[in-house]
Amino acid sequence: PRVPVPQLRIIAHPSNPATSIDRKFLAAAFLKKATLWPDDRVIRPVDAAAQAPVRRAFSDVVLQRSVDSVKSYWQQVIFAGHGVPPPELATDAEIVGYVLRNPGGIGYVSAAADIDGAKVLQVR
Repeated sequence: PRVPVPQLRIIAHPSNPATSIDRKFLAAAFLKKATLWPDDRVIRPVDAAAQAPVRRAFSDVVLQRSVDSVKSYWQQVIFAGHGVPPPELATDAEIVGYVLRNPGGIGYVSAAADIDGAKVLQVR
């Protein structure tokens, strides 16, 4: 069954063999608790800017925590020396470009964004 994700689409590099993604795996990828795709490619997530409505929707529905809670999580991870958060890009176009340049790329954009050949993944 599909998980309804309002106002956004999950996009991946067109070479990614997946057509859908489990919500828990997607959340783990963005929190960098999962670092490899099933085909052993490195997952390269990219976030929207913290104030973007699409970021709030993604955090609420996929990560099931607020943007502030996610920022706090990353402060703790950075302080402990265990990693850095995904890059934050300001526009849908920048996110699409990042995903298209990185074979392991995954991001999310607003529902109306031009995805320019990126693959849309259904969330289950």
